[in-house]
Amino acid sequence: MDPNEALRRIAFLLEWRGASPYRVRAFHTAADATRHLQPGPVDAAQARRLRGVGPLTAEVISQASTGAVPSYLARLQAEAGPGARAGWDLAAASTGDCHLHSDWSDGGSPLEDMAEAASALGHQWAVLTDHSPRLTIAHGLSPDRLECQLQAVAAVNSRMGPGFRLLTGIECDILDDGSLDQDEDLLGRLDIVVASVHSKLRSEPEPMTARLLAAVRNPNVDVLGHCTGRIITGRGRPRSRFDAETVFAACAEAGTAVEINCRPERRDPPDDLLVQAATAGCRFAVDTDAHAPEQLHWQSSGYARAARIGLGADRLITTWSLDRLLPTRSGSQ
Repeated sequence: MDPNEALRRIAFLLEWRGASPYRVRAFHTAADATRHLQPGPVDAAQARRLRGVGPLTAEVISQASTGAVPSYLARLQAEAGPGARAGWDLAAASTGDCHLHSDWSDGGSPLEDMAEAASALGHQWAVLTDHSPRLTIAHGLSPDRLECQLQAVAAVNSRMGPGFRLLTGIECDILDDGSLDQDEDLLGRLDIVVASVHSKLRSEPEPMTARLLAAVRNPNVDVLGHCTGRIITGRGRPRSRFDAETVFAACAEAGTAVEINCRPERRDPPDDLLVQAATAGCRFAVDTDAHAPEQLHWQSSGYARAARIGLGADRLITTWSLDRLLPTRSGSQ
């Protein structure tokens, strides 16, 4: 046990029991602050001097720095039961994240910062998925800008070293007819394509179903992003209506992963559709849809949801190695 692991485990267990996202975030923030601590005992007063560390997180840091299991963590583990352990094991097995944004579109940070934050979390890879051209409000990427971004990604990878790779990708709008909002040849050059609906979310079920089916059957599409488009915070937004049984069957047949979107305002798909997709035999991508480095921590909530319905790592492409992940574009295992 070390302070970083102890704080991450506490954050996960708080998520498991439905704690406020703000409370969960406090433990992730404290874990970030421990990144540069030297090994060895740290007293609570010293821990309090770290940015973002309060009285409780300081005590956790102090206890864990000696190799002990902090008392607060021990209590949460005893109360959580074995199901939570399965969720933590899935989160610990995470190798990457298929959906994150940079300031090339509507993210708030340079792609270098997003890559470094993903690497610091222990990811082996992450996919840069800035928006496609039609989403002008998000400064979506034209073909020319996407070409430039491919060069920027290559430059970042040349500096990152062998332990991490930033993958090329896009979050591509699914247009009204189910086609994709980007040049198909250019899409074929990307490592991962996430396809999402961002417009006409209140369409009737029949056209929405046809729209989704065309997208998930497109050989360039790897992941169906936030499939219902719902928003569950603030004024909210109802989920889109479509024939979920048919769409998820098509995803399973095509090998298109269904995204478990971890943004607190989305948590998409809803629980009933998540179970339905699992029953259909779908693969899943547990994705943060992060627009800032600190949002990469949201991923553990998706693994908790996956564990609750009995999904194993084999069904979650965000636990796969690069050697296994990248050949999925050609259908191999």
